[in-house]
Order: sequence, then C-alpha cells, then structure tokens
Amino acid sequence: MTLLDLTPRVVEADRLSTLPVAIIGAGPIGLAAAANLVERGIDFVVFEAGAEAAASVRGWGHTRLFSPWKHLVDPASRRLLERSGWELPDPERAPSGAELVEKYVAPLSEVDEIAARVRLGVEVIGVTREGMDRTRTRSRAATPFSVRIRTGDGEVEDVPARAVIDASGTYLSPNSLSSSGLELLGMTEITDAVTPALPDVLGRDRATFAGRHTTVVGAGHSAANTLLALAELAREEPGTTITWLIRNAQAVRVSSSADDELADRARLGSRVDRAVADGRITVLDGFEIIRGRRAAGGVELVGHRHGEVVVHATDVVVNATGFRPNLDILREIRLELDEIVEAPRRLAPLIDPNVHSCGTVEPHGFRELTHPEQGFFIVGMKSYGRAPTFLLATGYEQVRSVTAWLAGDTASASNVELVLPATGVCSTDAGNGGGCC
Repeated sequence: MTLLDLTPRVVEADRLSTLPVAIIGAGPIGLAAAANLVERGIDFVVFEAGAEAAASVRGWGHTRLFSPWKHLVDPASRRLLERSGWELPDPERAPSGAELVEKYVAPLSEVDEIAARVRLGVEVIGVTREGMDRTRTRSRAATPFSVRIRTGDGEVEDVPARAVIDASGTYLSPNSLSSSGLELLGMTEITDAVTPALPDVLGRDRATFAGRHTTVVGAGHSAANTLLALAELAREEPGTTITWLIRNAQAVRVSSSADDELADRARLGSRVDRAVADGRITVLDGFEIIRGRRAAGGVELVGHRHGEVVVHATDVVVNATGFRPNLDILREIRLELDEIVEAPRRLAPLIDPNVHSCGTVEPHGFRELTHPEQGFFIVGMKSYGRAPTFLLATGYEQVRSVTAWLAGDTASASNVELVLPATGVCSTDAGNGGGCC
C-alpha cells in the first residue's frame, strides 16, 4: 500500500459542497445575495472590482432614487444589520445614491459575516467549468466552476466555486451613442468630450458644463435627471445651454402620471415638461446619430433627421442612452438569453419594456433565471439585459429565491411573492432611454 492509497479522495459531487458560492459584484444585490447565504449557512466569496463596496452606486451617488427606503432594503440584509443595532431610515423618504451607500450598503459590507468574504479591487475576467469549455458535456453539472480573477497588482488566478451568482450590473457597459448599436463612428476622436450617464453637474463635474453647450442623448430618466441639473446650472452660470437629443419623435419618455406611487418619478416628468416649455431645454427629436467628429471649439454629431443628413454642433455630449450587460466574461458558460433584450429567456417576456413598467413586472425567481449551466445565475440589473424596468426590490426577491434553491429548499425558492409600487409607463424603447427605475 502506498501513501497515495492512504490519501482521502473527494469525488466531484462531494467536492462541490466544500466550495464557496462566488458572487460577482458587491453592490446592493450582490451583498443581498451574501446576506441570504449567511442565513442559509452557505459559504461564499464576493468579488468587487471597485476599491469599495457599491462602487458603481457611488459613481451616481448625487442622484436621488425614485423608491423610498421601504423598497430599498433587502429583508435578509435588514435582519443581519439589526443584530448590531442598525435602524431603517425614514421608510417613506427616497434617498440619494450616496445616502443608500452610507446608511445601508456600506454598513452591510462591514458586517463580520460578510466583510471577511469580500475581496475588493478584484476584477472577474472569466467564468467557466474546471477543465471544460462550453462544448464539453460529460459530468459538467458535477464539475466546479472556475472564476478567473485579476487582482489590483495584476495577478491572475482561478478560484473554484460550487455556484456563481453574477450581480455585476450594467452601469459600466453603456449603450452606444450610435443609433445602430455599434460603436459610434469617430468615437475615438471625441471621447474626451463625451461623459457617461448621470454626471454630477452641480458638484464634482461642474466645470465640465458651466458656460458650455451640452447635448444630452437619451430619452429615459437618467437623461431627465441630467437635463434638470443642467437647467439649474444654467440659472447660475451664464452661457450654459442645453440640447436634448432623442431618436424618437416624442420628447417626453418619463412618467408624469398621477397614478405613479413613486411620487418623485412622477414629479421628474412634470419638471422636464416645464423646462422644455419654458425654453430652458431645446429638444432635437427624430435624430439618429451615425458619426461623431471634431469641430472648431467642440464636436459635431452627424445623423439622419426627417430623411436628411444633418449636423449638430455642441461642446459636451452626455451619453444617457441606457445600458447593456457585459457578456464577454461568460463566453464559456452555457446561457439561454432572449435574442432581443439579452435577458434570461424565461424572464424576458415578464420585463419586456414594450409591455411592462417597473411596477407591472411579475414576481420571479430561480426558475426564470435558470440557464442550461446548472448553478449559474445572472441577477439584478444585469438579469434585465437591455430592459430599463428594474427595481432593487425585484433583485432582492431574485437572490432570495436563488439562494433558497442553492440550499436545496425548493419549496421556499418556488414561493415567489413580491408587491411592487404601482408605476407609470417607462420608456418603451429599450435601446433609446436609460434606466427608468
């Protein structure tokens, strides 16, 4: 008998149970998944590319959310926080993104059971099965996942996992300015004049816009927030002018419905209406952008409008055209995605922005989020693909169901219940708006 014969051997199925669940992203949804796994007694590791938890939310932290606190806190996370004396802020008040982080997400990331398992400054660059590309089938479900990460010092390693929950969001993957969806022709020429959605117009980024002509591209609530901030800046800074450039014939794609239970969102639409009517915002509708180029003292956007090629000159462009999921890291994972919105195929009909607003999305859980790759789930904003109808409360119910399934509690995983606030109509053009919720 040799030493090798005496070495305990772990079959793959048993090995899976010894590995952690890998969570991609330490935003509100990723940390909610972590809190639910804590309650289930399942080990996990969270990979966050940013230097702090909720790095993307911090990027638009100056923006106020539409939902009040009572819709923004995950139940499992709340139970975990309350053990240490945490209290829910005013349930009826809608916080800014910065307040959401300061008063909820950051404290959650610092809870002992979670903090020890969060790896900051670590980018996930690929997900696969150990020793298998997407074409290999034999013993696939019993084979651990392999999550390839790159640390802040450039080191690359593969981390095994029993399951993977991708909660990486879409904020860092904006849609193109081009109406075709491809990268805008000439984008490399004008990159320094283009800012991402939701810049801090009245704060950090003020100098970029003060006294200049800004063109906001997009017809959703991200665009509306920026337009109103620019209108306020124009009152304070002479020479500040604003153009709202949209692809469709109608300028207002945000809700001003009296039936919208999210009052802040309804007021946003009314305020944009007034700013346009008062002439503080100039609308350029029916403009399909095909190229960007440098011009004397600024940039030009070339496009089709009413059957003609036209040119729009400006100083700064804000890309508020919405977001899309980054699927590059999932090339070796077997996905089943809707061919239109790039959401999980079973989920897509429930979130179709041509039919649904944020509040009319039906409750859904692990079944609708399941892919052919057993044990792999996309959750949160990324699960909605290009649809802009996501609410945090929906994501929290997603991860509750998914983690219950991972724990083998099929009954709880299948019992999906969620009451969302009644909402007005969101943008019905998924490729031309930005998130509405």
